[in-house]
Amino acid sequence: MISVSGLFKAYGDNQVLNGIDFEVAEGEIFALLGPNGAGKTTTVQILSTLIRADAGDLRVAGHDVAREPDAVRAAIGVTGQFSAVDGLLTGTENLLLMADLHHLRRSQGKRLARELLARFDLEDAAAKPVNTYSGGMKRRLDLAMCLVGDPRVIFLDEPTTGLDPRSRLTVWAIIRELVAGGTSVLLTTQYLEEADRLAGRVAVLHRGGLVATGTPAELKAQVGDSATLDDVFLALTEEVPS
Repeated sequence: MISVSGLFKAYGDNQVLNGIDFEVAEGEIFALLGPNGAGKTTTVQILSTLIRADAGDLRVAGHDVAREPDAVRAAIGVTGQFSAVDGLLTGTENLLLMADLHHLRRSQGKRLARELLARFDLEDAAAKPVNTYSGGMKRRLDLAMCLVGDPRVIFLDEPTTGLDPRSRLTVWAIIRELVAGGTSVLLTTQYLEEADRLAGRVAVLHRGGLVATGTPAELKAQVGDSATLDDVFLALTEEVPS
């Protein structure tokens, strides 16, 4: 569902991505793990057509990212690091606005809004302005909004940043549910536990390059039988020369 080959991106002399390669299968959670500034968000922005790559063969849901951006946008949902919700609108109104942007019939949009509010446990807050929501509620609404177009691929850019432990567990459960339905997810995170608990495969991104890719178990085996993903990350990034 996602194919990335030779992805390069630079801003002036700053090489943000220096030729990374990875693939994400249908119904897979693939995690890009790395610290702030590693290039995770830039990767998501390129694959979701928000910015252009300098070089690379990039395909999402079978469509060329550079040549078929409209087709890519029709196939994806995106949730960024900060919830893209309108605080002055209610939860229902935010979802209806998204339905309008997808050119759904009004009756279809209303039905979908009700279904998503129930699915994400937001029915009791549906008529309240979103600026009264907690951080976890806003994140759940943000995820609901990215499902309005029934995307085949979802990009989650650090979706649990700033959430309390209970809200983080709720978001994890939602992500697992999406994948169980066949959706492919590219997850970026700097939380090692999040990558370990959710992803079928993990790629460690450091200074614009992928230093390792594999299942959490495979990466741990590179360091030792009793290693954690924390140990793997520290070992791999410390081996990369400055």
